[in-house]
Amino acid sequence: MGRQSDPCAEGWLALRRSDWATARASFEAALAAGAAPEAYEGLSWAAWWLDDAGTVFTARERAYSLYRRADEPAAAARMATWLAADELDFRGGVAVATGWLRRARRLLDPLEPRADHGWLAFHEGYAAHAQGDTATARERAATAAELGRTFAVPDLEMLGLALEGAALVARSQVAEGMRYLDEATATALEGDAEIPISSAWTCCFLVSACITLLDLERAGPWCDRIADFADRHGSRYMLAFCRAEYGAIGVWRGAWPEAEALLQAAVEDYTQSRPAWVSAPLAVLAELRRRQGRPSEAAHLLERAGGRRATLGHARLALDRGDAVRAAELAERALRDTPDERALDRAPALEVLAHARIARGDLDAAAPAVAALQALVDDVGTAAYRATVGLVEGRLAAAHADHERARTLLEDAVDGFERSAMPFEAARSRIELATLLAATGRSGDAKAELERTLDALTALGAEGESARARRLLDACSRDRGIAPLTRREREVLGLVAVGLTNRQIAERLVVSEHTVHRHVTNILRKLDLPSRAAAAAYAARRELLEAPPG
Repeated sequence: MGRQSDPCAEGWLALRRSDWATARASFEAALAAGAAPEAYEGLSWAAWWLDDAGTVFTARERAYSLYRRADEPAAAARMATWLAADELDFRGGVAVATGWLRRARRLLDPLEPRADHGWLAFHEGYAAHAQGDTATARERAATAAELGRTFAVPDLEMLGLALEGAALVARSQVAEGMRYLDEATATALEGDAEIPISSAWTCCFLVSACITLLDLERAGPWCDRIADFADRHGSRYMLAFCRAEYGAIGVWRGAWPEAEALLQAAVEDYTQSRPAWVSAPLAVLAELRRRQGRPSEAAHLLERAGGRRATLGHARLALDRGDAVRAAELAERALRDTPDERALDRAPALEVLAHARIARGDLDAAAPAVAALQALVDDVGTAAYRATVGLVEGRLAAAHADHERARTLLEDAVDGFERSAMPFEAARSRIELATLLAATGRSGDAKAELERTLDALTALGAEGESARARRLLDACSRDRGIAPLTRREREVLGLVAVGLTNRQIAERLVVSEHTVHRHVTNILRKLDLPSRAAAAAYAARRELLEAPPG
């Protein structure tokens, strides 16, 4: 007579070979014969891979209760730890996740150190990292990696190293952080993970760091590895991550049709598998719509996304429509939501804030934001980041009428973005360079830059920036009269052209800053000019420059 099969054992074997449907059926058969915590635990993992959130939570909670009843605190703590992770992944439930982690901690504290302590440390660190607490994230990550080495659990070692690396990169300790991430991914590539998702998660930490650093060339191959993992294991969750990150790279690279398809697929995948994660691809898709000149659609997507990314997206939209005051307010709000210690996470908001303050003519207030961006250049080190900062510095120098320095900075920004294969950013930088060239009497060079820019923007389908370039090209080509301007507006225009801030102009003319801002707005509207720098170019051509005070 043959030996009777054990459906629970068969379920765990099916999990090891990534046969999720068979594993689920086996565990359900085991549970039909009698409730056992091991069967509920196995069922929770089969459901996790099948994106069945309801069953994941029900099965893990049942396993937790049964392990507690059987006086198996380490096993119960393991379930509590993964329930915390599930709350974050499926629901974004920070408070509930924190509660589960505390339960796990109470269960494990009386026990001798073991691998379960490492898993708890990793998830505590991950939760802290998600909330901006990089100090706690580093400490917990180091504990996880050490326990992984002590108890020969590669999953813990690689994830602890990856989390610590991500925390260091966020703090702008880039070289050290990338060393940790490289070591973590090397461990992942050895293929010894007990929980298959650990290797993919490790690669995800590296990809996210690369994109933060604008190291797009390095991010691509690691996205390929995650995509291979998703194909092998049938993971819609990991496929969504790949599509979202590839989509972001495509937006930067100018491959907009492909990026749009990937981002829309990522939104659908996350909606079906991990709804709490859907805000990231929605925000990137909104940025694509903004670049395409479709602001209403971008705003709608940002409303769906919510969070700090959406706040920053709305700031960029405000800047595009000329509302620099609102753009600055929103950028400041995004900064308040980001801890000071997470310097690289603050960089995009600082960039928008600097551009907004320059557009307002509040150059003194723009300087600290620019300085904060400059302080990160050597740490980050990528050509794309240097170009990003160079563009802001160049605009500030141009607004101060420091034309030679501005020209060098803007030329370097164009070159840096082109080396990084970022055509939209290169085109925006060319517009600023052309504006400066026109301001210094080099209208022929300015027109050549604008014509080249228009070709690039048209190829991309960037309607908003194309219109901006056309307006400036028209301004360079036509000899406009000064009749539309009042005497006071001509005075203000002349002072703008020599680099005075709104505050300095207000002091010179003995009026309020608000009045100066209103005059500048009217000047740009009357002359159909896109920016203060374009106004400076106009003033230079018409010989309206005022002598600087003092």
